[in-house]
Amino acid sequence: MTKFSRRKFILTAGVTAAGTLLAHGCTSSNSTDTAASTSPSAAPAVNVAAADAPEVTTAKLGFIALTDSAPLIIAKEKGLFEKYGMKDVQVAKQASWAATRDNIVLGSEGGGIDGAHILSPMPYLISEGKVTDGKKVPMYILARLNVNGQCISVANTYKDLKVGLQSNALKNAFAQAKSAGKETKCAVTFPGGTHDLWMRYWLAAGGLNPNEDASTIVVPPPQMVANMKVGNMEAFCVGEPWNAQLVNQGLGYSALTTGELWNNHPEKAFAMRAEWVDKHPKAAKALLMAVQEAQMWCDKAENKEEMCDILSQREWFKVPAKDIIERAQGRIDYGDGRVVENSPHIMKFWADNASYPYKSHDQWFLTENIRWGYFEPETDTKKLVDAVNREDIWREAAKALGQEAMTPKSPSRGVETFFDGVKFDPENPEAYLKSLQIKKVEV
Repeated sequence: MTKFSRRKFILTAGVTAAGTLLAHGCTSSNSTDTAASTSPSAAPAVNVAAADAPEVTTAKLGFIALTDSAPLIIAKEKGLFEKYGMKDVQVAKQASWAATRDNIVLGSEGGGIDGAHILSPMPYLISEGKVTDGKKVPMYILARLNVNGQCISVANTYKDLKVGLQSNALKNAFAQAKSAGKETKCAVTFPGGTHDLWMRYWLAAGGLNPNEDASTIVVPPPQMVANMKVGNMEAFCVGEPWNAQLVNQGLGYSALTTGELWNNHPEKAFAMRAEWVDKHPKAAKALLMAVQEAQMWCDKAENKEEMCDILSQREWFKVPAKDIIERAQGRIDYGDGRVVENSPHIMKFWADNASYPYKSHDQWFLTENIRWGYFEPETDTKKLVDAVNREDIWREAAKALGQEAMTPKSPSRGVETFFDGVKFDPENPEAYLKSLQIKKVEV
């Protein structure tokens, strides 16, 4: 286990009058809210050929209240799971990514879940037992749910520093706070997850060591704003709608969208327990087809308002639709005077191959996890990606939907370039890792 101990990563931020952080232990299925409603406009069932009929009609999927969970929620609300023969799917709200992890380990037979809307690196961390006390629970990534759509937000205390894409302005401020005996906290949602990696990359690019110059704490997405309000952190990285809500409440501002850090970066995934998929391959394909069709629906401009109205409902996010809609449509009010219309970094669910799970992207996630000590340097990342990333199932489902022409020719998107000019070649991850000045491990 890394310095980011199990005790630390199951820590979640409770909202109390004093705004203190509370420890959040393992949660069972009793802590999930299962939404079973479907909208009046649910799609009619289609005939499924006997040879393609799912082995089971039920599955339990988890989600966190984040805009990028929309494909699972829309697939439920619009009757798309039923359309492909999965008429008894439950979509259950999870309290935190730690709860998602714990319920995946349990599986639905043990009162947990079969799969989830999940941070893309988590299936690897769970499969290898890195965040489960050594218990390996093999998982498959079936699709990427979205690209872009996250932000790093900063407390109003630092607004005069005009912190944006460059984090270096925080170096002196954090150093001064530290010398005065104050702990500077940057909140992320799960150790080794996407938000942790975006925060660490951003800090390190500005010359701050996230292991020494700041404290990285774990807070569930829906609790970020409340904890910023009571001064529990200097910055946080999370998906929408929580950055927009922070701005709408005048409690802080967005320094950058993560799409500015890495344009069209991979974010959440639709992943399931490998055991469940291997046992029910036709059902898994049916679930994936429903999610893919929902992704197409979510990406249409004419559906954005309805999508946000659905997500805002009590059984899903329980937040005002205005906290979701603007950024979902590409209008970003950063909260510091900057307003961008038609942002090129809008969250995408299907466009620009957003749904296809590129293996090269998972290679980057694992390389960054090695950088910060979550995986050992000797990890055979290619072998691990081949075991967890099931882009082959994605291709089958897309073909069945008539979307074969939209399937990328290669499981690699090639060389990626970050905002600071650093390049990642998935064919040579070691060179990338060696080029980085700030890292926890030596390679």
